[in-house]
Amino acid sequence: MSKIVFTTIGSLGDLYPQIAIARELHHRGQKIVFAAMAEYQDLITQLGFEFYPMRPDGTIMDTPTQIARIKDVKTGSEYCVRELLMPNLRDTYTDLLDSAQDADLIIAGDIVYAAPLVAEKLGVPWISLALAPIAFHSAQDPSLPLAQFLEKLRGLGRPVNQRMIELFKAITKSWAEPIYQLRTELQLSQIYQNPLVDRSSACLVLAMFSCLFAPPQSDWERNTTLAGFPFYDGNDLNVALSPALQAFLAAGEPPIVFTLGSAIVMIPGTFYQESIAAARQLNRRAVLLIGKNPPPVNLPADTIAIDYVPHSQIFPHACVIVHQGGIGTTAQALRAGVPTLIVPYSYDQPDNAARVERLGTSRTIDRAAYTASKVARELKVLLENPEYATKAAEIGQLIQAEDGVRVACDAIVESLDPSAVKTAWTTSVNLIDGQNS
Repeated sequence: MSKIVFTTIGSLGDLYPQIAIARELHHRGQKIVFAAMAEYQDLITQLGFEFYPMRPDGTIMDTPTQIARIKDVKTGSEYCVRELLMPNLRDTYTDLLDSAQDADLIIAGDIVYAAPLVAEKLGVPWISLALAPIAFHSAQDPSLPLAQFLEKLRGLGRPVNQRMIELFKAITKSWAEPIYQLRTELQLSQIYQNPLVDRSSACLVLAMFSCLFAPPQSDWERNTTLAGFPFYDGNDLNVALSPALQAFLAAGEPPIVFTLGSAIVMIPGTFYQESIAAARQLNRRAVLLIGKNPPPVNLPADTIAIDYVPHSQIFPHACVIVHQGGIGTTAQALRAGVPTLIVPYSYDQPDNAARVERLGTSRTIDRAAYTASKVARELKVLLENPEYATKAAEIGQLIQAEDGVRVACDAIVESLDPSAVKTAWTTSVNLIDGQNS
């Protein structure tokens, strides 16, 4: 039995993929420990795993004002790194170090910048978890922030895209100064690359998305395993559809489902009001997943608002899904085989939206253009053009046939075996070849 420490900072969209992998590793006899924000303790311990609270705590993203600053398209990345993560770097390091004593492996989320430091200090291998293609900064398949702009540059080729990546690295390198300072204090080896961008593990990189969503590229790290989406949304924790929702679904045609995920839902703006109006213009039934927001007033009889239900339970009942483009929501929508309209906010969301649009299953609407008339127009195209439903169903069947958790766990167990000779990259390429044959 090996002790494996999972660590992440962020929303449920960051935590759920780790839970999916951890549960399978636990079933294979591994000891699982989580180091994460304190508010996840009840969830993790309910699943039977050991838990260590790790700073920063959830106060960094527990108010609409804070979420709005983090998700700001122009300044959100800098604010998140320089004002939230770097000031807490030493605390994160201390907490993670405590959880990783006697560990055999650390599996770290995208922005746990202390993970490589802890791994190096303890002499423990670590694995980097890439939940979305944006983590790879590929010049062949570009997906940097502000992806709407880069989408127009895709045809200019690798040299231009590589210059854009190098510019991004240069701009953000100063943000990482606390990492360099802490490495010096800990007497760790000196590094020269930008640790905010060049942060992939030398042991194994797990790309936790489908090859249909983003095929592997030759400029990815060579030790990458492209596993597939890791599905988990709490569906096994006795979270059932309420009787009211069951009755609503049974009473008429499949509804349009409107959701903003687990973070953007805190700053919905007029999303739900415009969504209700768009559905009424189309004379369509609607389900609103509203989180902790108060139910909209004067809700039409053909619309129901609920706080939360696992996406895996509600999405298959939809005719169209309207969402924010988070990677977890995007994956669930693809697996459901239902067309989508995506209103991306920031980070990976614009790139995710562009990728599913290229698949032929989705359309995209800018958040600033999210008005009832424009939403209704986009939804009408999705509903009346049968090619979207046909393509969505086809992609859904392919996604359902994948097993990202199994592939990831096979690679993780292999990385724990020093006698293993097959590289993770070879495993990845074989997986893709098999699916394309």
